[in-house]
Amino acid sequence: MLLGALILLVPLVQASVLTLQSPRFTITSTNASQVRAEPISLVKKASPPLSLGPTDTLRITFQVIEKDSGNGVQPHQTFLRFYDEVSQEEGIQPLRVNSAGKAKFELNMAKPPLSLPPTSKGPLKVTLIIGSHVHSPLKIELFDLHVPASHPPPQHPDEASFHPLPVIQHTFRADQKLPPTTISAAFSALVLAPWVVLLGLWAKISPRVPRLFSPSIVPFVATLTAFEVLLFWYWIELKLGQVLLYGAILAIPTVFAGKQALVSIGQQRLRQK
Repeated sequence: MLLGALILLVPLVQASVLTLQSPRFTITSTNASQVRAEPISLVKKASPPLSLGPTDTLRITFQVIEKDSGNGVQPHQTFLRFYDEVSQEEGIQPLRVNSAGKAKFELNMAKPPLSLPPTSKGPLKVTLIIGSHVHSPLKIELFDLHVPASHPPPQHPDEASFHPLPVIQHTFRADQKLPPTTISAAFSALVLAPWVVLLGLWAKISPRVPRLFSPSIVPFVATLTAFEVLLFWYWIELKLGQVLLYGAILAIPTVFAGKQALVSIGQQRLRQK
């Protein structure tokens, strides 16, 4: 049974092959006179290669058919590919094929289509590509085509921005020289002098803080110390937003602790009177 099924599939596979019927090209000049007209061979390229002048027109006609049945087929996609081997530029021109499989294409060099790639001195290789969902794809090398060389494209105003720039040679400033040790010592002494004076005055007047460590004042002193620690932390690590957040949270117990400390000191003074 498997062998019989394969035998039945053979005609279907053969019927899915496409080919061209009556492919032909014609080159005409501006006065509509034929310069060259030949059928297109599906086996080898036309010889000599085709050549178009600045005002010539190339016309290609053919019909897509099934190889066995000879019925016209409208493929899903049909393209002409123009390829320049020298510049490696290519252009793709879609072709319209009717329901009977007939198609035609005209290339007027007076108004070349956008699909024609920039050309050089070498010929364009023209290839016909046909694709279908129900048939095998078809690719035929039609002929080589000489066309007038295209003008170089105008330079884009921003083209210079896309080229390598000169290497930037960085020149670093020399390390700053440190001042003499005597000058550094003198300014350090000026910074420490107020603290020396303050400590000397404290030693002379001998200030007393007998209630500094009382239970009612210690919380307030602790919160003030926490503020100093927060400022030091801000100096070495924290950001301003974090300092404001932590400071706002710390301000709440500081207010209550300060109020309690003031009440305690006030009561102590009333007792002394």
